Amino acid sequence: MLYNFDEIIDRHHTGSLKWHHTDDTIALWVADMDFRAAQPILNTIERVLHHGVLGYTKPSAALYQAIINWHGSRYGLALDKQHILFSHGVIPSLALMLRVFTEAGEAILINDPIYTPFMTKVLDNGRKLVTSALKEVEGKYHLDLVDIEAKIIEHEVKLFLLCNPHNPGGRVWTADELEALFSICKKHDVAIVSDEIHQDLTLSGHEFIPFLRVAKGYEHKVVSITSMTKSFNVAGIKGSMIFAKDQGLIKKIGQQQRLSDEHDLNLFAYEVMASAYEQGGEWLAQALTYIEANIELTLHFLAQHLPKIKVMRPEASYLIWLDCSAYAQEDQRLYDQLRKAKVELSAGIQYGNEGHLKMRLNVACPTEVLMEGLNRIHTALNNDDIKQ
Repeated sequence: MLYNFDEIIDRHHTGSLKWHHTDDTIALWVADMDFRAAQPILNTIERVLHHGVLGYTKPSAALYQAIINWHGSRYGLALDKQHILFSHGVIPSLALMLRVFTEAGEAILINDPIYTPFMTKVLDNGRKLVTSALKEVEGKYHLDLVDIEAKIIEHEVKLFLLCNPHNPGGRVWTADELEALFSICKKHDVAIVSDEIHQDLTLSGHEFIPFLRVAKGYEHKVVSITSMTKSFNVAGIKGSMIFAKDQGLIKKIGQQQRLSDEHDLNLFAYEVMASAYEQGGEWLAQALTYIEANIELTLHFLAQHLPKIKVMRPEASYLIWLDCSAYAQEDQRLYDQLRKAKVELSAGIQYGNEGHLKMRLNVACPTEVLMEGLNRIHTALNNDDIKQ
């Protein structure tokens, strides 16, 4: 089946977080796509509704097998049913892992910049937040392994939260980088939780490696969390997975989940997850082709019309990290100037101090919408008011 990603679907007045504006603002911010979901997923939802009974549901054997097959065939990650736990979302899972691996007041290390909930959940749960700035070399981020080890020793870090692929920078960490990070964490008895929600959106020429493939002999300290929601644009249907390979750790996670009864998903989440992994591959491949074309269009446009923006080419996902420091001096003024031009991006400063004067641009939309948004960005950043 050939999907039409050029279709413009009006999301106003639907409760959409992304398209919450009451005017004609172009929304290029929060990480969901403006594409119709894969037809097998829509068919599955229709089938469930036609059945008519929406009762308590448990995960099926077919769902477990679909998850096992998907991650085994694509990423070489060998999973068994007992390695898979379910959660309402990656962020709830992240918060859960803080309780599994740490106590109140203990130190947790993250990179800067990083997806905002990495910071807020650490602080909300009464843990000590420690950051290590990523190093930008030749237009892409690298882990500062020397700084990471120094921070681990100085603060007696108990847990490292990894984002792979990285949000907002779009890096897909290489095998060598993951091995080096693993070696440091194992040396100092630091647990690792790897947020891998953007794994299926890895772009051409790059290989995603699940951290559990690296963590041989250390599985009691390693968890991966992921979901189908980003991959298949079904974020409105809450559901995610926790992968762990050590039986003692799996038991501990399960105990923590039962404290707040967080281990069950709803009927639609189970059914959509199975449908996505069993039949969604064709849609995903076509979506990635379209997204890559939009990325190239964006890079060309910015090089031609806003050449002073330093663009970090993503290796995964549909999010592009833009350094706008040549066009602005204040974060709020930068954001406000874009909003004045009726285009919304995600303000970089919300991802940490390293996000100063940066913006995150979402290109997962019809090309016509993207071009209008890019033209508005051009208008906004060429306004002399922004530099005052």
